[in-house]
Amino acid sequence: MTEPVRVDVENVSLSFGASKVLDNINVTIEPGEFFALLGPSGCGKSTLLRLIAGFNRAQSGRVCVAGEDITAVPPWKRNVGMVFQSYALWPHMSVAQNVAFGLEEKRLPRDAVRRGVAKALELVDLTGLADRKPGQISGGQQQRVALARTLAIEPRVLLLDEPLSNLDAKLRHHMRRELVALQRRLGITTIFVTHDQEEALTTADRLAVMDRGVIQQVGDPMELFDAPSSRFVAEFIGSINLVRGSLQERDGASALFSSGAGVFSLPLPEGAPSRGEITLAFRPHALELALPQQSGDPARAWIPAQIGEREFLGEFIRYRMRAGNAELLADVPHRKGEPGFPNGANVMAGIDPTQVRVFST
Repeated sequence: MTEPVRVDVENVSLSFGASKVLDNINVTIEPGEFFALLGPSGCGKSTLLRLIAGFNRAQSGRVCVAGEDITAVPPWKRNVGMVFQSYALWPHMSVAQNVAFGLEEKRLPRDAVRRGVAKALELVDLTGLADRKPGQISGGQQQRVALARTLAIEPRVLLLDEPLSNLDAKLRHHMRRELVALQRRLGITTIFVTHDQEEALTTADRLAVMDRGVIQQVGDPMELFDAPSSRFVAEFIGSINLVRGSLQERDGASALFSSGAGVFSLPLPEGAPSRGEITLAFRPHALELALPQQSGDPARAWIPAQIGEREFLGEFIRYRMRAGNAELLADVPHRKGEPGFPNGANVMAGIDPTQVRVFST
């Protein structure tokens, strides 16, 4: 494989008619990085991937690979490989013939094509299936064939457009682990499009969250989960509680917060406003539940709540509660022999202030 390269997308905007699909996109993918583009359907992530491949052209901005401006370079001359969501395998060709296609397009000698096919099939552990047709192998194996066909041409950059979306949940989980292991072994710069937050968080070194053609935030998975820069990112990645209210009195680093969930004092994180309307954001695991008569952690802000329903999810129980006129989620670790709280139970919900994020309402 070639040396890992850097990819720069600079000031890219693209519209289809009056509809702006990409709006001033700026992002850098480092050499050898596994980078994910994450966002809801229609946010522009696949359009951006196709633009890097050369299948879309922007009205402004440029794309650089290894410092070279490839904006005007046609797709077949970019040495960028793309695996499509549909795999796009030719059903009348064998696995080996499908993998050989890109090498034959380069007009390489037959021996070089055979060696390239054998090497690519070995990479994806499909050596024994070279003579089969796509209809004779499983969905996961078809995905590997599509990947092998792309890797055979030794691209500088690997582009993956939701390649796991056609697989069932168990196979998808297995294949994403294999995909990451292969990428680590090859060290190839990889850009992966997905709308599945779990896929992005478990595979990517870094990711960009997109919405309506705009990159909302770029960072590593833990950074985006723990420190979302906006309400959109907070809500899109994982589950979160959002409580709107206003700051009343402030005493040093703490303030009295009045909301539909109740009135309570809460230490404010650095940079929080001193007064006015705000939204508190905190993950379900940042809540601790206790019976009203039990003493809770004094470092937490405690508010009364009532359990509405509960879901047993194995490792934890998810409680959906009413606190005043606000709805809260709490994820409580499940331990063998502990039944948890029943539906309808009155509890105290303790918010861990160190896990709270503040957004301007």
